[in-house]
Amino acid sequence: MTSRSTKTLIAAGVLLATSAVSAIAGPLADRIAAGEPIRIGFSNVPIWGYPDENGDAKGFVNEIALGILAEMGYTNIETSVTDWGGLIPGLQANRYDIITGGLYILNSRCQNIAFSEPIATAGDAFIVPAGNPKGIQTFKDILNSGAIMVTGAGYNTIESAKKEGLGDDQIMQVPGPSEMLAAVKAGRADAGGMTYFEANHFAETNDDIDVTDPAALPDWTQNYVGIGFRFEDADFMAEFNKAVASYVGTDAMMESVAEYGYTTSNLPGDKTAEWVCANR
Repeated sequence: MTSRSTKTLIAAGVLLATSAVSAIAGPLADRIAAGEPIRIGFSNVPIWGYPDENGDAKGFVNEIALGILAEMGYTNIETSVTDWGGLIPGLQANRYDIITGGLYILNSRCQNIAFSEPIATAGDAFIVPAGNPKGIQTFKDILNSGAIMVTGAGYNTIESAKKEGLGDDQIMQVPGPSEMLAAVKAGRADAGGMTYFEANHFAETNDDIDVTDPAALPDWTQNYVGIGFRFEDADFMAEFNKAVASYVGTDAMMESVAEYGYTTSNLPGDKTAEWVCANR
């Protein structure tokens, strides 16, 4: 291939990319049109979103998000890791264009950022010492036994626990999953409230840890996962949602997330982000 031909193809590619975003308004569309990468922020959460040994984005939420963007024709992606509590502030401060990593769509979060249509559904559970000495299965069990629950700062389990009657004196907040595991193993907490994906991962990799049954928790603790955007990128998110509809549940997507334990039972069904924002 001649140099002139290569330059022609590159020019055509730039023209196509520019045309694709020309009808989309917002800061992210401007970045794409300028040839800048789409910046994805995520936290180090087992199974959901984490960096591998090379720093590449792994976890089923990242796999799905990257797959959707690829379907849209976007492969110029830059990823970075931050504390869980820094995801939404980082998006609002324009440090990221999209945030992944397993954000549940919650009414309280919907006041601050926009969510894509759901890409997964998942329940919560607790990690407890092997044998579950305090018989903890629910938030009510923690409340009635006077136990201490540890969870991550910014986790949905804080809202859930308080809804079930727990006060701040029974809720220990730490930066993330590894600190939660450490608190339970050291006896500083009696249970660690987190997603079932995280809890099951810890139980499988730690002989002195068990995981509780997520079905023991109330139905309203079943949550839906979305991808976070700034409100001003609503046009881009609308195009993203079109790709969500055509990609989520496909053989290609299911193959990409199989290693993380995502199965057809985790597909979001017909629930919309609007419904979830109003009901969670």
